[in-house]
Amino acid sequence: MGDTTAGLVCGHHHLYSALARGMPAPPAQPVDFRSILEQVWWRLDTALDLEMLRWSAMLGALEALQCGTTAIIDHHESPNAIEGSLDVIAAACAEVGVRVSCAYGVTDRHGPDGARRGLAENERYLRAGGRGMVGIHAAFTCSDDTLTAAAGLAAELGAGMHIHVAEGVDDVGAGQRLEHLAAEDWLLVHCVHLDRPLPGTIAHNPRSNMNNAVGYAAPTRWENQVVLGTDGIGADMLEEARLAYVALRAFDVRESPDTVWSWLEAGYRFFPEARDDRVVWSYEHADSAWHVAFTPGVRALHVTAADGEVLLRDGLPTRVDAAEVRAKAAEQAARLFARL
Repeated sequence: MGDTTAGLVCGHHHLYSALARGMPAPPAQPVDFRSILEQVWWRLDTALDLEMLRWSAMLGALEALQCGTTAIIDHHESPNAIEGSLDVIAAACAEVGVRVSCAYGVTDRHGPDGARRGLAENERYLRAGGRGMVGIHAAFTCSDDTLTAAAGLAAELGAGMHIHVAEGVDDVGAGQRLEHLAAEDWLLVHCVHLDRPLPGTIAHNPRSNMNNAVGYAAPTRWENQVVLGTDGIGADMLEEARLAYVALRAFDVRESPDTVWSWLEAGYRFFPEARDDRVVWSYEHADSAWHVAFTPGVRALHVTAADGEVLLRDGLPTRVDAAEVRAKAAEQAARLFARL
């Protein structure tokens, strides 16, 4: 039996992407970040329905729990299944036993009515007591009016904004457009090409940034607090931390694993109760940044919630049947792929 730590927090996820693995090749070969969005993710999100979303979220939550991640900050988009989508995600995660903060990514890509419906979904969910933030896809897909309306709603509800910022060169003007709106309770995702400081917490997603060839975000160049996310590529936060450390060292050889460990710790700002979850690991030094940074394959064996409920025993969830979740998710993935 190894070390016991608190539950981990994923600082930025896209649970709807859990079904994307193995999806059909896009109609044309993407050659840059914009074409990756157009050929892959923007096609996928328009094909989603609520049943697909339910099993995608449940699979994502299950995989998170098996990695010792007990809390997720999620960012969602399903433009043809907006109403009620955040409830579906929240319910799926709750069924597994994983905490989630939800946000719908408002965008003008589907016209003013699409933006209005996205904003309404955020408002409906949050006013009903749902845990989450107001979501924006990215500044470059939104009008100034939409950005202002979303920022106003976030301020009115005290919920904060969850927004992709300057992830690719298409959004290089985000800093200028957002600097009069941004607030300390915002979650600024990526910030790879951000050209000025903005208030808020930065969500750093190094694996995704490498995968999309958008560049290195260099989050240490800002004074902002930084949390570590996956941008939808699972929720194995120890693995993400190892990659984040290597990327950071490539940027600045003077850096140490302690910096990346502080990014993991910063997630508790959004989920303080996750500190009271207990994860038993397969490794005796799972609480040491310097050990974890150089030790692949560390696994969560048992997870116990703050209230004492055992959620994971010997690597298997106790609330749901892992085999059933994977089978149902595979069925929904087949439906999704047929639509694509």
